[in-house]
Amino acid sequence: MSKRLFTASRVVPAAAEEIFALLADPARHVEVDGSGTVQRLVAGRGPMSLGSEFTMVQKAFGVTYRITSRVVEYEENRRIAWCHLGRNLWRYELEPTDGGTRVTESADYRPMRFQPFSMWLVRVRLIDDSLTTTLDNLVKRFAS
Repeated sequence: MSKRLFTASRVVPAAAEEIFALLADPARHVEVDGSGTVQRLVAGRGPMSLGSEFTMVQKAFGVTYRITSRVVEYEENRRIAWCHLGRNLWRYELEPTDGGTRVTESADYRPMRFQPFSMWLVRVRLIDDSLTTTLDNLVKRFAS
């Protein structure tokens, strides 16, 4: 079975409310994006809530495109997740802990009905790195 659920966690030196405020504002996603694909927000605004939609300009492998996502899970200051037409799910879970907040980021490709083998190879190689980089960026963002 191929890997279709990717997760990573870090303790971020900030309160869950501060971190959630950044994550719930799609215009700020470029501040911490570890994939290098997020360019800018073109529609929607924060703070998001369940059912909110937002459209981002992204760029991957030299191709610029727009993608609209919808918030499908929302528990203020604890969990937020969104997906797009392809049904891939991005989730952040926040848990207060000593030294700040444990943030777990997930990229869940299990809901996708069809996933070409070539896309799977790219994702396995890049997604783990982008998750850890995003979380490292969150740590840096709140460490100052």
